[in-house]
Amino acid sequence: MSGFGNINDLRPSSQTPSAPLPVASADMEEKFTSKMGEIKRKELELETRRQADESGTPYINLERFPISQEALKQIPVETAKELGTVCFFVTPDEIRLGALNPKDGLVEQMLREIEDRNHASGAIYAISEASLERVIELYASLPVVKAISKDINITEEEIAAVETNVNDFASLQAALKKRTTTDVMTVVLGAALKLDSSDVHIEAEAERVAVRFRLDGVLHDAATLPKDVYKHLVSRIKLLSALKINITDKPQDGRFTIKLKQYDVDVRVSTIPTVYGESIVLRLLRQTQEGLTLDDLGIRGQALAVLKREIERPNGMIIVTGPTGSGKSTTLYAIIKILNKPGVKIVTLEDPVEYRIGGISQSQIEHSKEYTFAKGLRSILRQDPDIVMVGEIRDLETADIAVQAALTGHLLLSTIHTNNAAGSIPRFLSMGVKPFLLTPALNCVVGQRLARRVCPRCRQEKTLAEVGQPLRERVEAVLSGLPAAEAEKLAGKPTVVYAAAGCPECNNLGYKGRISICEVFTMIREIEAAITGGQYSEYEIANLAREAGMLTMVEDGILKALDGLTTPEEVFRVIE
Repeated sequence: MSGFGNINDLRPSSQTPSAPLPVASADMEEKFTSKMGEIKRKELELETRRQADESGTPYINLERFPISQEALKQIPVETAKELGTVCFFVTPDEIRLGALNPKDGLVEQMLREIEDRNHASGAIYAISEASLERVIELYASLPVVKAISKDINITEEEIAAVETNVNDFASLQAALKKRTTTDVMTVVLGAALKLDSSDVHIEAEAERVAVRFRLDGVLHDAATLPKDVYKHLVSRIKLLSALKINITDKPQDGRFTIKLKQYDVDVRVSTIPTVYGESIVLRLLRQTQEGLTLDDLGIRGQALAVLKREIERPNGMIIVTGPTGSGKSTTLYAIIKILNKPGVKIVTLEDPVEYRIGGISQSQIEHSKEYTFAKGLRSILRQDPDIVMVGEIRDLETADIAVQAALTGHLLLSTIHTNNAAGSIPRFLSMGVKPFLLTPALNCVVGQRLARRVCPRCRQEKTLAEVGQPLRERVEAVLSGLPAAEAEKLAGKPTVVYAAAGCPECNNLGYKGRISICEVFTMIREIEAAITGGQYSEYEIANLAREAGMLTMVEDGILKALDGLTTPEEVFRVIE
C-alpha cells in the first residue's frame, strides 16, 4: 500500500473529535449555478452558430449587443415571443432581425412587412434561446415600447398604380396573379379603396380562397387567391393588426391604420376559424368628412324639415333606428356636424369610434375594462355636456340614464335596433322604461334603410306601363296611400321610374353609392296619450304618425325612385 499509507490512518481517532464536513454557502451555490449557466449559454451559442454555418445563415450573439428602443418597437413583444423573433438593429435604410428559426416563412413575411413599413432593406440572423430571452427582458425595462404603432403607409404612388391598373374585378384578378404576397396586400386594399368598398372578406373554401368586396351594402366576388398566397396574406394581416399568429382556432379582433395623404383609413380586423381555414373580414373606415351631411345622405323634404327642427331643441332624445348596416351611425355623425358649434360641449360614447371629428370629445367603449355604455354615460354626464351621443341603447340601465339626461337639459342622440320608427316605442317599454318618463323625453325617431343609388350614366327610363305587372301594382299601391300633400305634388305628372343597366362607371352593377330611405315621427300629443294610456303597439303608433302626415320608408323610397335616385326594385328589396 506504498504511497497511500495505512487505511486505518483515514479513520477518525476515538480520542480526537471529528471535524465537521465543509458546507457550501449560498454564495458558493450561486456562483456554481452562474458558472454552469454560463457554460450552458456558451454551448447554446456554439450549437446555434454551427447550425447557422451549415445552413448558410448569418449568426449573431445578442448577449451584449446594444439594442435601441426604436428597434424593439418594430415587433410587439407578444409577436416576438410567438415567433421567437426580435429586431435588434434599425436605421433609416437597414433592418436586422434575429430569429430562432430564420427559415420560418412567417419570420420572412414579417421582415417584408417591416421593410415595407420603413422603406428599408433587411436581413435575418440566427440567434440562440439565450439571446432571445435577453432581448425579451428589455421590453419590460423600456415602458415606451408599450406604445407600439399599428400604422402602415401605402404610398400615393402605390395607390396610383392600383388605380391605373385596377378598374373592375377582372383587372383586379389579373393584377393579383402578377404580385408577390406583400404586393397582394397593397393591391387588395388599394382596389377596395378605389371601388369604395366598405368591407373586404377573405374566405377559405374547399377549392379556392375567395376575396369579396361589399359595395353599397351588397357582397360581390372580386377575385380568388392560391392557397399558399392566402396563408402568407393571413399572417401579414395578423402581424399588421397585432393578432396572435399561432392562434387559428379562436376568433380574434384587431386593427391597424392606413396613412394616406388625403386622410387615414382605420381598418378593423376580425378573424374566425372555419372548416377550410380562417375567415378574415377587414372593415374600412375612411376618416374623411365627405358625405357626412343630411343632404348627401338623401334625407330631404318633409323628413329633413322635421329633423332639422327637432335637433334645434335644447334638450330631449333623438333616436335613429334600423337594423345593422342601415346607416344609423352615419346619420348621427351628420347631425353632430350640424350641432358642432363654438360654445357647445359635445361628448360621444361609441363602440367603436368610426369617424374622428374635431371639436368634440369622443370616448370609446372598452368591454375588457368594464367601460360599458351605462358606466360611460354616467361619467359623460359629469363632464358638463350640452349634447351627448351614445352609440347604442342596449339595456334598461343605459336607457334610464339616457331618459334622465334628456329630461335634465341635455340633447341626447342615440340608436336602437328596430324595424321601423314606430317600433322604437314598444322596444323602450319592453326594456322597462316607464311610459310617463319616455314621452316627455323623446323628441323624434328616425327609421331608415340604405338603398343603392341607380347609376346616373346608364339608368334607363321607363313608364309604369313598361314595367312588369307585379312591380307596377306594388308601386301603384304605395302611391295610392300617399298623404294628400305629397299626392298633390305628383298630380298631372307622368309616372316614370328607372331601371339599372350597368356600365364601366358602376362596375357593370347598375348602382353606385347609397341613399337614405327614412321616416321621421315626432312625439305629438296623440301618440303621447296612446303610450300613457297603454296603447303602444307598433301598429297603433304607426297609424297615429301616419294620420299626422308622416311618410313611411317605402313611400319615401318610391318618391326617390320617381326622381331617378334609385329603383323601385331596390326600394322593395331593402324595406319589404
